Amino acid sequence: MSSLATFWAIYGNVVMSLGTNALLALSIWLTLVCGMLSIANAAFMGIGAYAAAILTMNYGAPFGVSLAAGMIAPAVLAAIIGLPTIRLSGVYLAMATLAFGEVVRVIVLNTESVTGGALGLNGIPQLTQWWHVLLAVVIVLLVLWRLRVSKIGRAFDAIRGDETAASLMGVNVRANKLLAFVLGGAIAGLAGALNAHLTFFIGPNEYGFERAVEILTMTILGGISGLIGPLLGSTIITLLPEVLRGFDSFRLVANGLILVLIVLFLPRGIWDPARYAQWLRKGGKRRA
Repeated sequence: MSSLATFWAIYGNVVMSLGTNALLALSIWLTLVCGMLSIANAAFMGIGAYAAAILTMNYGAPFGVSLAAGMIAPAVLAAIIGLPTIRLSGVYLAMATLAFGEVVRVIVLNTESVTGGALGLNGIPQLTQWWHVLLAVVIVLLVLWRLRVSKIGRAFDAIRGDETAASLMGVNVRANKLLAFVLGGAIAGLAGALNAHLTFFIGPNEYGFERAVEILTMTILGGISGLIGPLLGSTIITLLPEVLRGFDSFRLVANGLILVLIVLFLPRGIWDPARYAQWLRKGGKRRA
């Protein structure tokens, strides 16, 4: 028991970060499977983190209420900005959502009386426990799995394949894309709210461009062929700094090298059952 307590004291935050990063990867997976390249999830995470932290610190709200607010606030904003932006696609949508993230960061910096400005919010109560994170990940996985095998999930696949063809088949492209965008924002906000009550401190720089790229990398690395992909990608990106801690400045080089190898040899991510099945078939033919 003492060794377990020692391990948790040292790596407890890393273990719980695996859960919050998994939620972030799943949040952007939801938009990617619907054919949208959105980079707003870091901003949604920040909105959820600030909304939950402010309610807890300034108004003494119960933890459950703060978590709910952390999901609702980014979901509402996602619905507002989603109405005009989901008309865009590809790099144009990425640019629009990136600009939204910068707007959120500037607003946080210039509302010092509420958000603490550049200094951020310090002394947030550490209310997040391991079972909160585990329960959130399990519930989100169940919801997304059910969504994936439903009519909505099939509509997402059709939209990702060809929006025009999906529309001709009777799929409401705009409504489905907005649903994916809003749900992704809510999940990212939940991750932010949990993380805020885990780390004691939040600041605007934690939810900028670098964080947005990191969230996108998690899902691209793991692959969007299924829910396992984002979990694999988020685990690798979370643990990589710990594994390469001794390499100091070479950590970023190793991270970039791994990503280049994945793009070259596994363009659909690590979790690609179709490619693995193809490799197995080729291996069987060679042995025959």
